[in-house]
Amino acid sequence: MPQNGGGSMLDSRSILLATVLAALVCAPVPLDAQVERYDVAILGGRVVDPETGFDGVANVGLVGDRIAIVTSDPISGASEVDARGLVVAPGFIDPLTSVGAARLPSALYKVTDGVTTVLQLHGGPVDVDAMYQSMESEDVLLNYGTNVGHAALRGAVGLSAGDEDQREVPASPEQVERIVELARQGIMQGALGIGFGIQYVPSTSEEEIFRLFELGARYGVPSHLHIRYLGPQRPINSVKAIHEVIATAAATGASAHIAHVNSTSPKDIDLVLDLLEGAAAHGVDMSADAYPWEAGSTGLESSVFDEGFRERMSIGYGDIELVSTGERLTEDTFRRYRSDEKRDGVIVHFIPTETLRKALTSPIVMVASDGAISPEGRGHPRGAGTYARFLRQYVREWGDVTLVEAMRKTSFLAAVQLQQASPAMRRKGRLSAGADADIVVFDLATVRERATYLEPAQTSVGIEHVWVNGVLVVDSGELVAGVAPGRAIRGAPQRGR
Repeated sequence: MPQNGGGSMLDSRSILLATVLAALVCAPVPLDAQVERYDVAILGGRVVDPETGFDGVANVGLVGDRIAIVTSDPISGASEVDARGLVVAPGFIDPLTSVGAARLPSALYKVTDGVTTVLQLHGGPVDVDAMYQSMESEDVLLNYGTNVGHAALRGAVGLSAGDEDQREVPASPEQVERIVELARQGIMQGALGIGFGIQYVPSTSEEEIFRLFELGARYGVPSHLHIRYLGPQRPINSVKAIHEVIATAAATGASAHIAHVNSTSPKDIDLVLDLLEGAAAHGVDMSADAYPWEAGSTGLESSVFDEGFRERMSIGYGDIELVSTGERLTEDTFRRYRSDEKRDGVIVHFIPTETLRKALTSPIVMVASDGAISPEGRGHPRGAGTYARFLRQYVREWGDVTLVEAMRKTSFLAAVQLQQASPAMRRKGRLSAGADADIVVFDLATVRERATYLEPAQTSVGIEHVWVNGVLVVDSGELVAGVAPGRAIRGAPQRGR
């Protein structure tokens, strides 16, 4: 009996164990265990997620156009990339370039600099929907989006920024009303915000700006500004222009962003950053961007070069360089070229390195290029090498920012600044499960820009792999032919907020 009884107990335990094992085998398996479902496995890299601050060795699995898993557990995929010794991070977001930079050939220089999304935020068209429709009909390499542009809005009511007489004419009350209505239509068509170039249209009234800020606040979209004044010369200096933006943002509740703060405030950056950071600390939604180059760029026809510009900018004629030839100007050549109907673009050498380092280490300043390489291969080197240069200088060589902070500045801050206006941006700038599979893999030990002022159309090195919406577009540093995974990023306004 005892034997039979003991045998019965053993049989019962065996049956129970077999039942449990069968249940485990048949039970649904979570996604992170279904390794066969990963389309791409990025293995053994130094993974950086700027949203959570994670910085460690991990594996990343992609399914379709999303990140499915970030784990220290082993995974595999239909396609596998060995990322040992490399950094795996969210694809960079360039908030200050042109929509055209999403297409080849300009996109070549962006994507090999680690950029996966290009945004046109301190300008833009009036007919936003037409722009998106035009881009959607083409093969586009990178994600893209645009603001509705203030200068274009003024042009639509008969005040062209390209006309030296018209840009000095203030908008009438009726024109202001029409400008605001056209901007509202642009927002409803998917504009990410309102882009201003106030210095280029100096007659813009304070009321005009206020009404547009009100509109932006009502629909939950930010205003991006090239501010009214440049440089330290009193009484109309960049500090005064910053006061205008902060006061208007505070009074309306709008989100405001200062474009290329390094070039608008080259000599008074300390006070400007104190003002911006102080306003942000007291509840005003303020941010800014900067590029890591000691020279800016614009056109000779710009109001930047109106009478008194040398004093305002603390430069001489020899600090101005023609984009087309690299020629440094004299007073005679400056006046001759500026009077020419076919005016050239110029590079202006006037920004101290100390200004750049202060701007780019501020917690509210993100990285932006403010440029793109033209189809003809012309432009400022910032259109090709901004992000590689930032990583080389500010992370590897100078140690001014940590790698996590660098990834915040190259992707996450831009995504956060726009995520109220566009829900799609809530999936950008992150490297975590559920985020869009916009990913850059780079070698921190070798990454650097090759673009120079004389030869700007040169790709960066050290950017090893890039995915846009889960599609590999750069493989081992080379552009992948025949792919076009870029998508439009449209705003989704909060009506009548």
